[in-house]
Amino acid sequence: MLRSAIAGIIACATMLAAQAAAAQPAIQNLGAEFWAWRAVTQPASSDDIPRIVRPAKWVPDWSPASIAAQRATLAAFEARWQALAGSPRTVSERVDYRLVGSALARVRWEIDHVAAWRRQPHFYTAQALNPVFEVLLPPPPLSRERIEEVIRLLENAPAVLVAGRANLTDMRGPFVDIALAQIAEIPPSLRAMATGLGPYADAGQRRRLKSAVERSVGAFAGYRSFLEAHRAGLPTTTAVGRESYRYFLGSVALYPYSPEELLVMGRQEWARSVLFETIERNRNTGQPELPIGSTIGEVTARLDAEELKVRRFLTEHNLLSVPEWAGHYNARAFPAYLAPIGWLGRTFDFTSIARVGQNATVYLPDPSPTLGYFNLSLMRDPRPVIVHEGVPGHFFQLTLGWKHPDPLRRHYYDSGANEGTGFYAEEMMLQAGFWADAPRTREIIYNFARLRALRVEVDVKLAMGEFTIAQAADYLERMVPMDRATAREEATFFAAAPGQAISYQIGKMQTTEFLAEARVREGKSFDIKRFHDYLWQNGNVPIALQKEEYLSMTAGK
Repeated sequence: MLRSAIAGIIACATMLAAQAAAAQPAIQNLGAEFWAWRAVTQPASSDDIPRIVRPAKWVPDWSPASIAAQRATLAAFEARWQALAGSPRTVSERVDYRLVGSALARVRWEIDHVAAWRRQPHFYTAQALNPVFEVLLPPPPLSRERIEEVIRLLENAPAVLVAGRANLTDMRGPFVDIALAQIAEIPPSLRAMATGLGPYADAGQRRRLKSAVERSVGAFAGYRSFLEAHRAGLPTTTAVGRESYRYFLGSVALYPYSPEELLVMGRQEWARSVLFETIERNRNTGQPELPIGSTIGEVTARLDAEELKVRRFLTEHNLLSVPEWAGHYNARAFPAYLAPIGWLGRTFDFTSIARVGQNATVYLPDPSPTLGYFNLSLMRDPRPVIVHEGVPGHFFQLTLGWKHPDPLRRHYYDSGANEGTGFYAEEMMLQAGFWADAPRTREIIYNFARLRALRVEVDVKLAMGEFTIAQAADYLERMVPMDRATAREEATFFAAAPGQAISYQIGKMQTTEFLAEARVREGKSFDIKRFHDYLWQNGNVPIALQKEEYLSMTAGK
């Protein structure tokens, strides 16, 4: 009786979400207006998950007038949201209400707390060039329309840099140094990109593309001179501070933890992962090391084949539903036009809410023992990256979430859920036996876990001013351990985007606690596949809200 009751309730989760959406048109309308506005105003990022579909003919606008308009619009959205505080009648309706509130809080966090538009000169490098990078991420062939998008965005790049010079009234020295290092890479990167695009463009487009590239290169030269002229005497701190960080934890990410609690949690998980990695290495004494793939063709073919095995494993072991319509996660060598600008962001194309069902693409460099931490692991065995980034990780989770019956839950919200689910997927597959015949790959998984735990400490200490970027890089290089270049890249990103690095470990820990409570509540009726189907479909929603809704379905049963 209990089994059938719980099964019936959980099976209705999709229907309840749709009913909740229909029952509160005011919050749905607010959410729809917010996401349409966010598509215009959300900052471009080097990260992969936050990418969104932009309106036709969109260009980034970070002029002082645009920022003032953003502030005014955000205040109006906040007032409308607060006026709806008494409208939710059910748990599902309350989840939707709080989801919109936390999305609004994220914008407030970006504008007033992190304030990259005032403090981080490399923010404008991203706003000028990352939209070009995103246009070129979907696999070839390139249409004439995509080339036009590239030209139009490059033509707008000088205006973005002019806005940066007007807005950067609180620059921080370390962020200036990051921007100057990036600017040095831009002339050869853009020119090589244009050369690579040549075969896809007509003669007129090639002329206009070359002109747009040279104007952008010139604009960045002027931007570099501006930064160099203002570098002396700038503050060295990059921290947002405790008060702002607490705002992120409570209002944006909806984490019920203090910074000090996060440090304890991260340290405990780091010790746990070191223990397991050490035992695994001892167990594997005498086992051969994993070889690096000999050619890029061999590596991409293996990744595509292993992706199919991951999907079969999920189905055969009743871990997660894998619908046939969900696209595949495939690999390609870098196209000639993308390789020169690959440093601008994560080279994964997860498709989008407008391309649901299409295959995702990961672009890979040629195999080499000198590759960085993640690419080198992928050249030895692509499966850990497939599981985290592809299936059942980010791409697959986003694909399912984009088809959620509740429109509010289709949009990216916060990486605490997305990254937490990706990290959880690694351990889920490990414990389910996916790497039972791959001892050296299990070592990679435990070392990945070691990194994710250390990211918590790095994130908190950078945000609180207890680490500089250099100290954070030193710490990661020594304690993971990892190569210097990757450690520096991680520390730089986490300093500029506080709160992101904790999302892997804390999101996974919230998920495991969520599962444990559901398992105890449901007893023998608990079905892990049913639980995972709910978790993956709602994967854009903070874990705290998912847990509240899911457990309410079984209350008193």
